[in-house]
Amino acid sequence: MFGRATRRIIVTADDFGMDLAINEAVEAAHREGVLTSASLMVTGRAVDDAVARARALPELGVGLHLALVDAAPALPPGKVRELVEKDGRFPADPRRQARRLFSSGLARQQARQEMRAQFARFRQTELAFDYVDGHHHFHLHPAVLPAVLLLAKEFGVPAVRVPLEPAWNRFRPGLWLRNLQARRLRRRARKVGLLCNDRLVPAAEGRALATLQRLLGAPPRGLTEIYLHPAARAWQPGDPWPADHDGEAELRALRDPSLNELAAAKPGLLATFRAVAAETAARQSQRT
Repeated sequence: MFGRATRRIIVTADDFGMDLAINEAVEAAHREGVLTSASLMVTGRAVDDAVARARALPELGVGLHLALVDAAPALPPGKVRELVEKDGRFPADPRRQARRLFSSGLARQQARQEMRAQFARFRQTELAFDYVDGHHHFHLHPAVLPAVLLLAKEFGVPAVRVPLEPAWNRFRPGLWLRNLQARRLRRRARKVGLLCNDRLVPAAEGRALATLQRLLGAPPRGLTEIYLHPAARAWQPGDPWPADHDGEAELRALRDPSLNELAAAKPGLLATFRAVAAETAARQSQRT
């Protein structure tokens, strides 16, 4: 288990591979700012470009952004008929997909096959697995979680994101239930030897820079992950991310000079899941 007395921060961009504008933002925020990780959507329309950029950024931790909602499947749509809409994509509404998985054994079987296909597709990139998480945190679903943990161990993934948000954010709709599910995920993941973050902090909705400054200036104990959705341009019709999402503002925040100064004042503060997992394993081996 990661030492609670230690302070590390992982700064992650989600939806890597979804669009060229997101890929450009990930590269810029990593090269010029404080971004340490990116969650790769292996069925995104710009995934090949994302993989090429990641190979040129050896310090960037890349995790699997497992997608069973609001995305295209890795398997042919005919093999996941119980999970896709008429257009061959997973539904955009997580609640719709959740109901399918609760009510249909065939849907659950196809979901397991699809998850395996996404893990395999990530392996084919030859990038090192840094961690696994879920698009819209869908890896918390009771029918999805057991397969995620099994596949993570099988594919040698060292860590899993736990979407446990701080208490000060408790008034977000449905957050209490998600945090309950997140605690269950953390217990089960640690039991099988997977590294977990202690908390997940969203940096969005106009608070990106302030959130990053606060946490890098006074990092809490344990392992904190901050996640964002940066983009290199403003939303345009046809873009795969929400129209009200200000990815440009989040990119500006990640590249703000004040953050590099805060990080430089605390060497070793910024990290990736894989680096923390290796540090934890080395500490445990010394004890034995």
